[in-house]
Amino acid sequence: MDRKKIIIVGAGPGGLTSAMILAHRGFSVTVYEKEDRVGGRNAPIHLGPYTFDTGPTFLMMKFILDEMFSEAGKDVAGYLKFQKLEPMYHLDYGDLVLDPTTDVAKTTNDVKELFPGNEAGVAEFYARERHRFELLFPCLQKDYVHFRTFFHPDFLRAIPILGIGRSLFQNLGRYFRDDRLKMSFSFQSKYLGMSPWECPAAFTLIPYVERKYGIFHVIGGLNAISAAMAKAAAENGATIHLSRPVKEIITEDGRARGVLLASGETDYADDVIINADFGYAMTHLFRPGLLKKYTPGHVAKKKYSCSTFMIYLGIDKKYDIPHHNIYFSKDYEGNVQDIFSNMRISDEPSFYLQNASVTDPTLAPPGKSTIYILVPMPNNMSGIDWAQEKEAFKEKILDLVVARTPMKDLRQHIETEKVITPADWEQERNVYTGATFNLAHNLLQMLWFRPRNEFEEVNNCYLVGGGTHPGSGLPTIYESGRITANLISKKYGQPFNKPSILYTKDAV
Repeated sequence: MDRKKIIIVGAGPGGLTSAMILAHRGFSVTVYEKEDRVGGRNAPIHLGPYTFDTGPTFLMMKFILDEMFSEAGKDVAGYLKFQKLEPMYHLDYGDLVLDPTTDVAKTTNDVKELFPGNEAGVAEFYARERHRFELLFPCLQKDYVHFRTFFHPDFLRAIPILGIGRSLFQNLGRYFRDDRLKMSFSFQSKYLGMSPWECPAAFTLIPYVERKYGIFHVIGGLNAISAAMAKAAAENGATIHLSRPVKEIITEDGRARGVLLASGETDYADDVIINADFGYAMTHLFRPGLLKKYTPGHVAKKKYSCSTFMIYLGIDKKYDIPHHNIYFSKDYEGNVQDIFSNMRISDEPSFYLQNASVTDPTLAPPGKSTIYILVPMPNNMSGIDWAQEKEAFKEKILDLVVARTPMKDLRQHIETEKVITPADWEQERNVYTGATFNLAHNLLQMLWFRPRNEFEEVNNCYLVGGGTHPGSGLPTIYESGRITANLISKKYGQPFNKPSILYTKDAV
């Protein structure tokens, strides 16, 4: 094989996965990243001596990450240090608390104690959802470039367990009667930016894999994963340019030929991989009028995930509370309806709070800590004026934190802070309509119906990230990077291994 050149637009998790794998396979790889650091929404935020993850803080399905490094000829243990969290997180309903764990016996006992009459559903949940996962996950690892993939034996075997027509919350009704218990197995739909009452039943695999394989923290924060991938890619020969934004994908005769940088420079390649936010890429990175399917009007009609209101606090104190904490609104269903249907600010929002310094001493100076607060919010199709609402809403959330957590003196110990609103996601970070989890994951925006990894409008052009197949969330974004690397390798006759079946093992 002549050494083919690949340009990757964006150094997010998907682009970096492709970069380190393709470089290992002998391709010439050049990455252009607009920011001064790698990671995209998986990048660090530094506020003086404090370090925060910008976005993802949960690492599940760690074995997928392990395998991506193996694909690049690396051992992830040489790059990252992991800490498995037990319990996984702390759930606060207001009138009771729950600390879910990977221990099946403890889970059964906790359910029996807190939700009597529901305990028999635990074993049934594990049995049924293991079966669903083992049939469905291989389907998510396929590329869906062609419609005929739906007729692959793996997909045909999975059809009966897809739960078409049922939501995640409805599916949990097969196992549990208590809605609060269902909430503990369905809030994970927020990882996809969706309501549990709308999220397809197939995604019950998410709470299953959490409880089966656990949740991990990466020392230094999950942003360390992207830094490690960039290091592995560079060791394999890839070149990563920071602070070099791409203005346009150069196309000729329906083919991607390279990139035009904001500086006016051009760079040419055999293939181009786009790791920018999907909606932003379609509306900003191609010559106006070039795209016929993904026109601005068509992109606007797609269904998008929710957004998030973020608060990052550097605290001159340590608090003895768990690493991950989720506080449900007393009217959780109403709060979810406000986010996804009413598109308004709830009177009492649910929120997630991370106290990572209880696990990781590298994120703050001795005796101090980082507090990360995420509030799911409507995306910017809501029309909410965040310039006007920002400060009052921040104070409202801090009031909730003080009222509902042991952090009663929080305000007196804030040394530094940063806020990111849904408007900031769009205006400062090129996230289309502020939808931080990208396109929604309804059935008509999944698999072949989702923007495909081999971009259907422009030849020699590929997509990775949360807006393409398989979808949002770090493990699936890594899979998008591998799928694209495999498509390019196949195109040029470069051998590669099919994805393994590590998920059937008791991976830790």
